[in-house]
Amino acid sequence: MTFEPGQLGQSKADLAEALRTLRKRASRTQVWLAQRCNISQTKLSNIETGRITPGLVDVELILRALDAPPAIVAEVAALARLAHTEWQGKRASWRRGLEKRQAELGGLEADTKELRYFLPAMVTGLLATPEYIRASLDHSPVDVSKTVARKLERQAILYDTTKRFTFLLTEQAARWAVVPRCVMAVQIDRLISLSQLPHVRIGIIPLGTVVGRGPMNTFTIYDQRLATVETFTGRIVFQDARDIAEHLEVFGLYERHALFAEDARKLLGEWATTCRS
Repeated sequence: MTFEPGQLGQSKADLAEALRTLRKRASRTQVWLAQRCNISQTKLSNIETGRITPGLVDVELILRALDAPPAIVAEVAALARLAHTEWQGKRASWRRGLEKRQAELGGLEADTKELRYFLPAMVTGLLATPEYIRASLDHSPVDVSKTVARKLERQAILYDTTKRFTFLLTEQAARWAVVPRCVMAVQIDRLISLSQLPHVRIGIIPLGTVVGRGPMNTFTIYDQRLATVETFTGRIVFQDARDIAEHLEVFGLYERHALFAEDARKLLGEWATTCRS
């Protein structure tokens, strides 16, 4: 499925209109359709007016009850998938203030029990030193002082033992020189230190590891309900169960090829020594 970022905001309205039009063309009332789908008429009314976004199961039930032809089913299913996808552009974040994005992430992390991070290029803020965080924000055309402070505050979540964290880093992510070599050594030391926490798993995928699927993007999976994918110009938020399932599958593939615990710490220690030499 391909789409433009602008489509994501319109897709919810398009989905509501498509479902409403299908029902009317079938000459069915909301009462009849709601009963056939085992949902309330109020919910169906809210779906058709765009007040709420229907789950994929609800969409499937509606299409089946209306006996929609295959071509229409495919079109509406694609709209439903877009409706469960959100685009968050970096320029909009700059205008709002980057620290507000940190507050949103903090809330999302607080509501999640199991967090999975795939990091193919750089260290994420939860694992980063203050120097690394500030250097990674140098490209931002706004004052980043508050953002750095908020990122550091968010790191407290790593010590919440009711949660489980898995970070997968490629060798490039662990060694990419965002800061001078002596400072990178400190950053790598932090990875080693955090990997000692019993509920935090830090996996390393060394260069040369044979993995059939390339590391396309940074992505994060929150439980099994939401996944975010980072790009240069923003992030895509997926809530479609199929998209989340595919990201979980990809994560599992990389996880099976990663080094953990003492194997990972030994490798990280060698890289830190290299930075200091």
